[in-house]
Amino acid sequence: MTRTGSPLGRRVLLGALGVVVLAAVWELYKALGPATGVVLGDLTVLPRTSDLAMPHVWDMVARLFRPVRSSGDDEMMWQAVLQASFFSLGVAAVGWLVGVVVGMLLAIVMQRFRTAESALLPWIVLSQTVPLIAIAPLVKRWGSQIEIGSFSWENWMSVALIASYLAFFPVSIGALRGLESPDVNHVELMRTYSVGWWATLVRLRLPASVPYLLPALRLAAANAVIGTVVAEVSIGLRGGIGRMIVEYAAAAGGDPAKPWAPIFGAVVVGLLAAGVVALIGLALTRYRRGETPA
Repeated sequence: MTRTGSPLGRRVLLGALGVVVLAAVWELYKALGPATGVVLGDLTVLPRTSDLAMPHVWDMVARLFRPVRSSGDDEMMWQAVLQASFFSLGVAAVGWLVGVVVGMLLAIVMQRFRTAESALLPWIVLSQTVPLIAIAPLVKRWGSQIEIGSFSWENWMSVALIASYLAFFPVSIGALRGLESPDVNHVELMRTYSVGWWATLVRLRLPASVPYLLPALRLAAANAVIGTVVAEVSIGLRGGIGRMIVEYAAAAGGDPAKPWAPIFGAVVVGLLAAGVVALIGLALTRYRRGETPA
């Protein structure tokens, strides 16, 4: 059982406190802020406080427990959001796994060959400057042309590929720093005992990279979720939380609390992704001697 005095207990309490504070700030600004928002010149820096623009927190929560369509016998909103969240989580998980594998392979190659590091690292950094919303339709079009026997490319694969595109970057950078982190004396000791490069990688470099790799994995998980939601919108993939956000936004005029339901779902997807990485961190506790951000 987790004690409140333990690091995990404190994190849970601080996380819950953060949610409470955010809700309190929301309601405080709604009560005290101007109905037209805060405008500086032609720029609106703070939103309007009307019920249409900023529903009460309790209205948004209550909307989760009403049918999707107020005039029908549809399933409850929370059920629809939950289904879409798990769909997006599955796609994000595939993208994250692909991104982790690609990022680790790139880091290993760059650590092994200095020429490869000089050649690949600038392109890895440059890859993250390409606008995601611009490449998503291209990935969908290219993927739709892939047919190998009975295999045909599906839209969710394009979304997963885009998620992996965002996920591989922090893993490759963090893993590279971690693989290069062992002390020179330790590396020389392995050479003294005629330990080969592969054995040195497995027994020394990979364990030493854990403090660098775990923050990178968390960032990669967040990037995969963001990439999945944005790609679902850009590609038009139905069934996920991203498409649901766009569809429900159209109902904001008559049902202002409805568009916030899938946003809550996206938050849940992000928390679940972070939770999976936290479980990986628990499995690697013996190698964790603090963490170093990538």
